[in-house]
Amino acid sequence: MITFDENTKRQLIELKEQRDITIEGGILKLINSSNDEKFAAYISDSLEKDMEIRKKRLGVNKKIEDQNKKLTASEKENEKINKQLKEALEKAEKAKELALVDLEVLQKKTQNELVGSIVKVSLWIICGVGAITSLLFAFCTFLGVENQVIQQAWSNMFSILLTNSFSIIGTIMGVKYASEKKSKCRCKDD
Repeated sequence: MITFDENTKRQLIELKEQRDITIEGGILKLINSSNDEKFAAYISDSLEKDMEIRKKRLGVNKKIEDQNKKLTASEKENEKINKQLKEALEKAEKAKELALVDLEVLQKKTQNELVGSIVKVSLWIICGVGAITSLLFAFCTFLGVENQVIQQAWSNMFSILLTNSFSIIGTIMGVKYASEKKSKCRCKDD
């Protein structure tokens, strides 16, 4: 046990009365206060105050531990949400790429169908005009009508039709080449 002299006891009691400062901690259990009632009351008050301070510290520590647990749980939840967001973003990027590829395929298909329709109509017109002109020329030849004018018209018609058919086909091929070149340039920009 620890024993204090009368002067030290008096200073400790005065310190408590003037500034409300007492001894704290486990040392209080080792101090001998059996002969002095006033010092025994000081030690008793100090023990009570020490217990209150320890309870407050324990409460603060528990609050801090609870907050740390909540923060840790929140951090894990945030990491989980961030991971899900990254996965969703990657899926969206892949879906966007697939949609762009599908759109390009659809545009090419539509363009090819349009070109095919133009070529078919042009061929029908060319064949129709050629057939009508040929029938008219054959009819005039069969009837024995002077066909010099019809013969020249027939010859001119075929040359014009042939020239126009090559012009149409060349235009279509040029448009197709230009659109393919434009889509290749777009792919490089992306």
